[in-house]
Amino acid sequence: MRPVNVPSQALKTESSGIINPKAISFIGNGVVIHLPGLFEEAEKNEKKGLRDWEKRLIISDRAHIVFDFHQAVDGLQEVQRQAQEGKNIGTTKKGIGPTYSSKAARTGLRVCDLLSDFDEFSSRFKNLAHQYKSMFPSLEVDMEGQLRKLKGYAEKIRPMVRDGVYFMYEALHGSPKKILVEGANAALLDIDFGTYPFVTSSNCTVGGVCTGLGIPPLCIGEVYGVVKAYTTRVGIGAFPSEQINEIGDLLQSRGHEWGVTTGRKRRCGWLDLVILRYAHMINGFTALALTKLDILDVLDEIKIGVAYKLGGKRIPYFPANQEILQKVEVEYETMPGWKMDTTNARKWEDLPPKAQNYIRFVENHVGVAEVLLGQDVAMVEDDYS
Repeated sequence: MRPVNVPSQALKTESSGIINPKAISFIGNGVVIHLPGLFEEAEKNEKKGLRDWEKRLIISDRAHIVFDFHQAVDGLQEVQRQAQEGKNIGTTKKGIGPTYSSKAARTGLRVCDLLSDFDEFSSRFKNLAHQYKSMFPSLEVDMEGQLRKLKGYAEKIRPMVRDGVYFMYEALHGSPKKILVEGANAALLDIDFGTYPFVTSSNCTVGGVCTGLGIPPLCIGEVYGVVKAYTTRVGIGAFPSEQINEIGDLLQSRGHEWGVTTGRKRRCGWLDLVILRYAHMINGFTALALTKLDILDVLDEIKIGVAYKLGGKRIPYFPANQEILQKVEVEYETMPGWKMDTTNARKWEDLPPKAQNYIRFVENHVGVAEVLLGQDVAMVEDDYS
């Protein structure tokens, strides 16, 4: 069986599956792509030994393109928010939000447009750039220079581009394949279900598999929720279980919690089962992959957030409103730490009983019967899971 690795959400480059020589990686229509970033990332990894990636990468012709001026606008919008509201969203300034805005406004340009009539593409590109220049007078766009580069990228990606709907249909209904869909961000960063407005601009919950790839709901099989044994978040926004103390510092340092793209320190706190149950309600996990359990090895006791209180009373939901979420009080369950090194544990029996109890507690409270374990696994840039 040949694996097909298909990211469904907002990625500027190919997914990690590209390093697997037996996998075909597919960038779906739900992704927004910055072509210079794609090739810069590939070149960086070629120096580390990546080979023949162009033969293993397929790009949907319906994917929208991130232009350099989208990235510039992303930064200008952050400056504007800071000036007007005294706070920003904390984006990676990669142009993702502005590109999805163009997509929603039906003024965006897709890969299929770039590979079709270039004169028509150029005209639409200039119109879009002028729209942004009218909104941001300080924005400078080298239109002719960018168009020359885009024409070059068009020829470089042309052999990789396919009709994504037909590609996925063939993958699903042709000879048997193992298909792994990789979402880019955590559930609490979903544009509809996340901690709005401190979210990404796409649906990174399981529904994005259908809209971002054209996969029918009936074809979705196992759904794995990846969660750390504690909670982290990059950037600003409500974080009820955050520990701004020595515990947070310990989790941050032991877990090497820095944002991959920006280098920002991740905020750290106790595992929040309210969030995890909420993510399960939306995604319907068939199993949880619990990572970084070993980071907790040194703690005498470990707390787990089990409920939220508002005005002294438990609330049975995860608040949509940021101001309300800032006010909730977390109710914790305290468990004894196992004070043993678990980094070499490879099966359930290798774990100390107190670590097993911690995992069982998570299973029972979330309602997911199976937990897969992993040690010190690197997570995505913007996480809240």
